[in-house]
Amino acid sequence: MFTRRHLLANAVAAPAILRFGIGTAHAATTLKISHQFPGGTIDKGDFRDRLCRMFAAEVSKRSNGDIAAEIYPNSSLIKTNAQFSAMRKGALDISLYPMPYAGGELPETNIGLMPGLVTTYDQGIRWKKEPVGKALSDFLADKGIILLSWVWQAGGVASRSKPIVAPEDAKGMKVRGGSREMDMVLQTAGASVLSVPSNEIYAAMQTGACDAGITSSTSLISFRLEEVAKSLTSGAGTSYWFMLEPLMMSKAIFDKLPKNQQDILVAVGEELEAFGRKGAQDDDIEVAKVYEKAGAKVSALDAATVGKWRDIARDTAWKDYGAKTATAANLLKLASDVAA
Repeated sequence: MFTRRHLLANAVAAPAILRFGIGTAHAATTLKISHQFPGGTIDKGDFRDRLCRMFAAEVSKRSNGDIAAEIYPNSSLIKTNAQFSAMRKGALDISLYPMPYAGGELPETNIGLMPGLVTTYDQGIRWKKEPVGKALSDFLADKGIILLSWVWQAGGVASRSKPIVAPEDAKGMKVRGGSREMDMVLQTAGASVLSVPSNEIYAAMQTGACDAGITSSTSLISFRLEEVAKSLTSGAGTSYWFMLEPLMMSKAIFDKLPKNQQDILVAVGEELEAFGRKGAQDDDIEVAKVYEKAGAKVSALDAATVGKWRDIARDTAWKDYGAKTATAANLLKLASDVAA
């Protein structure tokens, strides 16, 4: 089990890289963990970076130093969009990675941000133990990816001008949606879309290339979008935008490890899922405070408004996704069963 004292005792921070548990009798297996989010410490900063640091510290502790890890925040090791492919090839060990960012390579992964499909944390978290979770895990394993920690995040909208709450509010706006399917919904609502990673939204909004960005509450905070926004739509109660952003590992690297080390990685990853949920939900509340303090207008979503977005998604994004491949169709059906 995790305790703050154990974690802090096993973590030694450097400005950009953490090194854990170098064994004294023999060289440790050193895993590189990359992500696109701001770096911090094991107890302060973006919870996604903290999760990676906690993971690294705990696997070092449980392996008696046989597993070491180096953390590379801010896409400092590998560019954001290239991380998924690098893991599949065995060129990167682990990443906390937004699943739909891999949609250009594997369209089936866009199930991780299907508008209106997941509307609460309870619903998303149920995926792991439902048939959809097994089907998704099996598909990714076949493509070279192991899921270590399932992390879901609700999202909201930061806008340079008027709030985007209902679909009709998006008409005429240039909006970053976060996935191909979200872009389809926005376009149907009358918006034009911009496809960039969340760590590039600030620059796009600052220059006017983008009027509004939809992203997780944590990214709305960590990337300081309140500095370029006049309004926020919060997804704290319910949202049509839920992203699966798990801690992933290269199967090629995982398979080379001895069974006892594999078991440690899997066990620690699963135990950190509760931390991931709490971090995401805490930020759903914190984001409104941050934006209010910056002088932005804060609006909330309700079930009826989420239903409007879902209705558009069913007729556009869901149909398009389900027609991509037999695997996509099956994943959509199984996920819809969880939502029912």
